Parts: sequence; C-alpha cells; structure tokens
Amino acid sequence: MDTGTHLVMGLGLFGLAQLDPVVASDLATAHAVLLGTVVGSQTPDIDTLYRLKGNPAYIRNHRGWTHSLPMWLIWPTLLTLVLHFVFPASNTAHVWLWCFIAVLVHVFIDLFNSYGTQALRPFSNKWVAWDIINIFDPFLFILHIVGFVIWWFFPSYAGFIFSSIYIVIGLYLIWRTCVHHRWLRWVKKQVNAPGSYTVIPTARWGQWNCVYETQTEVRMGEIRSGKLLWTGQLTTEFNHHPATHHSKQAEAIDAFLSFTHYGYPQVIQHPFGYEVRWLDVRYHHKKHFPFVAVAILDNRYNILHSFVGWISEGQLEKKIYEMMSTTNK
Repeated sequence: MDTGTHLVMGLGLFGLAQLDPVVASDLATAHAVLLGTVVGSQTPDIDTLYRLKGNPAYIRNHRGWTHSLPMWLIWPTLLTLVLHFVFPASNTAHVWLWCFIAVLVHVFIDLFNSYGTQALRPFSNKWVAWDIINIFDPFLFILHIVGFVIWWFFPSYAGFIFSSIYIVIGLYLIWRTCVHHRWLRWVKKQVNAPGSYTVIPTARWGQWNCVYETQTEVRMGEIRSGKLLWTGQLTTEFNHHPATHHSKQAEAIDAFLSFTHYGYPQVIQHPFGYEVRWLDVRYHHKKHFPFVAVAILDNRYNILHSFVGWISEGQLEKKIYEMMSTTNK
C-alpha cells in the first residue's frame, strides 16, 4: 500500500493496542508502542533507499527481502531494542508484540494489491499479489480517519473503536475478494476463449482493469458499469525477436522482468539498430503504459542505453529521444 495508508494503520494499531492492559496502564510502554506501531508499519518499506542506487536496484528490491519471512521477526526485534534504550522502563515483551503486529499487518495488506511482495522469501522469490484492492484504497484510508475523529471525542474507547474498524476491514477484504473472483468469472464468460485472464483493482469500487493473454496477442480492458470495454491490444510477435532476446542483458530490462510476468516487448528498428520497449500491461491506462523498460541496441545487438521506471508518456518520449541523441553522436 502507499505510505499514507501504512501511516494511518500504524496509528490505528496503537489505538487497538489500548486493549492490551499493560499498554493501557503503563505510560512508558504506551509511548514505546506508539512509536513501535507507527515506525513498524513503515519499516518494511525502508527498501525505498534503493532509489539512491537507481531505478533498476529499486525495482529489483522494493517489497523484496525487507518483506520476507525472516524480517517479520527481525524488524520488530531491532525496533524493540532501539525503543528499549529510549524507554528503558517499558515492557519489552509487549512492545515487541505490537511491533511484530505492525510489521505483519504491513506485509499482509501489501499482498492484496497488484504490486504484491516477495513475502515467501527465502523459500520462494515468487511475487505474491492477490489483485484485491488498489495500492491506495480510499475506503481503508477514510475509515481510519473516521476512527481518529471518534477517538478524539471518546478517548477511553480507543480499543473498542479500532477493534471494530479492523473487523470491518476484515469483512471488507473478504467482500472485495468475492467481488474480484466474480468479475474474473464474468470476464472469462464474456470472452469465452482459452487464454490467461487477470482482473486488476482500481481506486474505484465499480471499475476494474483486465488483461487477456494468448499465444498471439494480449488485450487490455476495463470493466465499467457492468460492461467490458477493450482499451488496447498488443501482438506477441516480438517475443522471439533477436533484439528482444539481447535486450534482456541490460540491467534495466533484467530488473523489469524480475518484477513482472506481464511484460511484453515491442521492437522498433532504427538506422543505428533497435529500440526495445518492454510494457507492463497490468497498468495500461488511457493508451499509455506507465511502467516500462527500454533498451537501445546497435545493429549487432550490443546494449547502448537502457531505462526502467514509472513514467508519463511525454517523459518517456523525451527520455528515449535523449538516449537516441546520445547514440547518434
């Protein structure tokens, strides 16, 4: 999920922690738990620092090892050790428990969007993404804000308020899961042809994106007002092009493919060589692919330049123009 959602969930978990008698009765422990749930709800996303090493490193590592099974225990332990020095009188066991819950909730809720995590590492590097809610879900965010307002007026009922909120969230996720599977079955029935089907959430409850993949083509569409609207189509003819094969040697393309199984190449030939664009079809929107990787190769398929990232259509064209200008020199 986005940083804002993780933040409000961290604060909400502190409200829930008021059900813990030790937290509710001990001021030092309460202060430590407040920091623990807020910081713990953000800690798995510390891999954002990989941005300093460039987009390929960030894309390869974001939601990777920092969300893995061992880190579910390591993060709360490290955080509890730090909090023990700040609040030596706090109850270490209860601080660790709530830090652990914050980290666990962070990883768990991340599984429900289309980006997903590598939560099964080190046993599997597979990306787990359930495609149930958008990376920013207005309902989850607003529900927490409502909880904070009620908490302000009824400070003694924090535990009851947020236990009720998290029950509602649990029911909401179950409902969204049922809706997702219902739309997936519906799309399969509408197309009524063999292939691979994916239904992807958006920020709007009534609108979903979908992807239909076959050996020869991939189609992108939207479900709006109970209707299936196809918004784009790509051919798979470039999958086996020599330039496509050699483009995978570029660091940017390798990082892109390590993250997504929905990448499709498009090859454009130029006098100096080839331009290979890898497009993640999950995020197709208004005829644009915001998550893309590009490799520029010469006529002998040597990598000249490469790029990967989230980018607007105008910025992408400018980036490619700059890479080609350098190549032509």
